[in-house]
Amino acid sequence: MSTSIKYIGLTNYANALNIQEQTHQDVLNGASDSIMVCEHPHVFTFGKSANKNNLLVDENLLKKINATIHQIDRGGDITYHGPGQLVCYPIINLRKWGIGVKKYVEILEESIISTLKHFNIDAYQIKHLTGIWVGDKPQIPRKIGAIGIRIKQGVSMHGFALNINTNLDYFNYINPCGITDKQVTSIRQEDTQCTLNEFSDKFIEIFLKSWESIKM
Repeated sequence: MSTSIKYIGLTNYANALNIQEQTHQDVLNGASDSIMVCEHPHVFTFGKSANKNNLLVDENLLKKINATIHQIDRGGDITYHGPGQLVCYPIINLRKWGIGVKKYVEILEESIISTLKHFNIDAYQIKHLTGIWVGDKPQIPRKIGAIGIRIKQGVSMHGFALNINTNLDYFNYINPCGITDKQVTSIRQEDTQCTLNEFSDKFIEIFLKSWESIKM
């Protein structure tokens, strides 16, 4: 059974979450695995282990910057989503395929890194820090992508966010993922030209190729 791809465009977070939850139920009921691809208007989301002090602005400023807040059930702390950022939600029946959480996250990370490599950006992981990083390791690394997932009844939810041409100023309003001593960046900030659609298409190609290879 092939994986379905859902391109839902610029969609408010609550609506995307509803679509994600319905798709999750469909996959549980035997539908094919699915990957949702979208962008969100300005929103900050708190994961299950979030420290509310990592939001650095009050309600009045949130209104001025046209941002909303959502408490959700993924792992991790606070993160930002906004226009120009690729958000990808793979909804995959890991239990059906006999794939563990650690291996699933590994495939996600390696697929993102390989996609960045395709666009001439060298990326890597940092031990004990989630996400995808670029820059010289001896210097201050820059975070280009965040990962936060949940496995519910053996089926994955949530996923990753990758900064394409995101307004990085919004990260100044939070401690991203609870981290205070690292920078954030985007594909544009790294002087590379790539559209959201180009990146998502290449990521899906690489991810599905890796996924199919371990299912065989």
